[in-house]
Amino acid sequence: MFSNVPLLLTWARILLIPVVIGVFYLPEDVLSREHQNIVACVVFVVAALTDWLDGYLARSWQQTSAFGAFLDPVADKLMVSAALVALLRLDRCDEFLAFIIIGREITISALREWMAKVGEDKSVAVSFVGKLKTAAQMTAIPMLLFHNDLFGLPIHAMGTVLIIIAAILTVWSMVYYLRRAAPALRKRV
Repeated sequence: MFSNVPLLLTWARILLIPVVIGVFYLPEDVLSREHQNIVACVVFVVAALTDWLDGYLARSWQQTSAFGAFLDPVADKLMVSAALVALLRLDRCDEFLAFIIIGREITISALREWMAKVGEDKSVAVSFVGKLKTAAQMTAIPMLLFHNDLFGLPIHAMGTVLIIIAAILTVWSMVYYLRRAAPALRKRV
């Protein structure tokens, strides 16, 4: 369960989720709203970087495992979903966009689980469009958490555009995975 560094990084990503959310519950006399935004953004970025790092280390150190392959996407989905819920509470993200993203994550996770049970998990392996979707989400969310302008750049507006792009890529990737799974679904339903 904690047998190697890549798994420890994945667990660390999960443990950082309450920090991203919890910072917004601190009274403003303890941590101003602007500082809450900065802390949440930085912690989210650190957590997102552990996603890249744990995969890189697992492959390069040959420490991949079935448990790691299971836990890594769960950590990602928890992190994105929790951040979107926080952004909804802060009124920084549209409910429909959050529903699309979270709904897709649940749908595709269930599809992958079912496809694995019927021995067709290769047909729903991570695709390029899925990686684009993740990149858009992992860029948009910290921008929306940060919320303020930076060096004259409208960070929140840029994050809003990116979360819309992420939602579009989310639908696109869901359709892609469902189409890839369709032959197996037709055989077994």
